[in-house]
Amino acid sequence: MSADGLAAAQEKMRDAGVPPTAIDVFTHYYGLLETGETGIVSEADIEPLTDPVKIGDLDPGEEAGRAALDATAVVKLNGGLGTSMGLDRAKSLLEVRDGLNFLDVIVRQVQHVRKRNGARLPLVFMNSFRTRDDTLAVLDRYDDLAVDGVDRDFMQNREPKLRADDLTPVEWPADPDLAWCPPGHGDLYTAITTSGVLKQLLDAGFRYMFMSNGDNLGAVADPTIAGWFAASGAPFASEVCRRTPADRKGGHLAVRKRDGRLVLRDSAQTADEDAASFADTSLHRYFNANNLWLDLHQLAETMERTGGVLGLPMIRNEKNVDPSDKASPKVIQIETAMGSAVEVFGGAQAIEVDRSRFLPVKSTNDLLALRSDVYDLADDCSVRLASPGSDAPYVDLDSDYYKVIADFDARFPAGPPSLRQAVSFVVHGDWTFEAGVVAQGDVEVAVDGSPGVVEAGTVLDSHRRVSH
Repeated sequence: MSADGLAAAQEKMRDAGVPPTAIDVFTHYYGLLETGETGIVSEADIEPLTDPVKIGDLDPGEEAGRAALDATAVVKLNGGLGTSMGLDRAKSLLEVRDGLNFLDVIVRQVQHVRKRNGARLPLVFMNSFRTRDDTLAVLDRYDDLAVDGVDRDFMQNREPKLRADDLTPVEWPADPDLAWCPPGHGDLYTAITTSGVLKQLLDAGFRYMFMSNGDNLGAVADPTIAGWFAASGAPFASEVCRRTPADRKGGHLAVRKRDGRLVLRDSAQTADEDAASFADTSLHRYFNANNLWLDLHQLAETMERTGGVLGLPMIRNEKNVDPSDKASPKVIQIETAMGSAVEVFGGAQAIEVDRSRFLPVKSTNDLLALRSDVYDLADDCSVRLASPGSDAPYVDLDSDYYKVIADFDARFPAGPPSLRQAVSFVVHGDWTFEAGVVAQGDVEVAVDGSPGVVEAGTVLDSHRRVSH
């Protein structure tokens, strides 16, 4: 049955115009799936990462940093729709502040780095078919953004979701798009090659690539890291940050015992019996920020040598074909992670960076903090803590009322409260916050009195309210 399933999946991909190399990659993982491969990384097979290079110890020299940046391209992942926040378009279109969305901020960050360092620094987005048109419409506002000979974007591939019972491509006539899924952001290496963008970059004289998530506004191309990476001769480098209790569920880097290579282990690759060690932030101290540096020559050589099949570790995701319908058929989505390429390239490095380079927005909790006075948007569009040396507050909004962006915006009609003096900001129930609300210390807004209004000028502290 699985042989028939593979043939049907391959035919479906060919009919949809998926590039042959992407079909070969899918075929590789299908073979692993039917042999029972789970992608699990066992605790017994790894050791903690203990001593990465530290950004504070680097001094490659100003000229070396500028030269390295001039040979670097920036690639941003931009295929996500923000469905977890109720969006049906690119999450990068969400406003950050002052009328600027994520794309506006990213473009302006790149423009400032170019100007400051005299670097060409092309900006390229990996889009999906659902994000491409809106993204290009925003980029069209910036006449000086494009770099000659390099496309502004390339398209992420797609693959069929497979029925969990027989590994055949699922059919879902109610919404045929739901029968497809992206192959995870590990598809970047396949997509940038099959699209021709890798060749464009090499032909234009670029040697390095800096990759990061489009929702992480802390991930700015940095001349110090670029200079270090170029001088190191490493084929690949992952930026890591020290884990805190809030990072227990995030993927971490470790060292594989059998060959000493760095590996990335995600929660989906962790066995139940290893869950405690995975979450132990004193044992595994460094999480993957998904800010990655890659030598383009090494990528091109490896893609040619492997026929385009890098062999990234597989992530087996079991879901419902319609995520909103738990009665819909169970399917398997085959995915890979961009950061897991750290184990493919011998000599890959890890570099510990400041937490300021990791500011992802995965929920409205993150968005509230980013829009608040906790952060400043500097003239160069870098996002910085308003109080250097402090930590951003822990934010937890009641998901019944704030998870969806339309509901979230309706409950903060005048914008976020002041969170600069807050340690935590937890809201239970349905509350609408008027202008000028200030949170201090540990704030927990109770469900009692909900639905209700927190009036303009109210000061919230550990007692929930103090009269203004």
